[in-house]
Amino acid sequence: MKTLTKEMQSAITPAMALDLLKEGNKRFQDNLKANRNLLQQASETSEGQHPFAIILSCIDSRTSAELIFDQGLGDVFSVRIAGNIMNEDILGSMEFGCKIAGAKIIVVLGHTKCGAIRGACDHLEMGNLTTLLSKIQPAVYNEKSETKNRSSSNPEFVEKVSTINIKRTLHAITERSPILKEMVEAGAIGLVCGKHDIATGVVTFYEDTLIINNPK
Repeated sequence: MKTLTKEMQSAITPAMALDLLKEGNKRFQDNLKANRNLLQQASETSEGQHPFAIILSCIDSRTSAELIFDQGLGDVFSVRIAGNIMNEDILGSMEFGCKIAGAKIIVVLGHTKCGAIRGACDHLEMGNLTTLLSKIQPAVYNEKSETKNRSSSNPEFVEKVSTINIKRTLHAITERSPILKEMVEAGAIGLVCGKHDIATGVVTFYEDTLIINNPK
């Protein structure tokens, strides 16, 4: 697998970027890896990087984006925070990754059995974690289908809240960043979100969230 160059990155469309991630996840599911020399990639990217994707995921130790999408050094910007939530610093990082560094797609990736989601469902308060979990609380309140047991002891409730939170995070990108919204509308970048099953390794992309426009 060759190290991405500026020319290679420029030739990748948002749709192609999504396909690259899907292909990488399929390799991960099959316990395969693309043939790449990581030490060589470290040398080849030492003077510059040209990633094709930005992946916002959770800090969970089982959800490394580079592993579950089988990507090498210089391939993706990996942004990790508990509960894959959004804040100004993350938006600024995404603006840099797309507008300056040339990434072609932004993926918001949640995962099953997320501890941050469970904490939010239980209204956990603990130090600075309280502020972080407050950003997930709207998803808890927006989940209306589970009426009896609305706590982390109800796995279905947790997963439904997780899905709502993932989609809310994605929507926040264009709602809060005029720069990224303009790039999406121009077809320069794509947006999508999905969930990683930590038991099977499968990443399911939510097609109803996919935004890939034709370049204007």
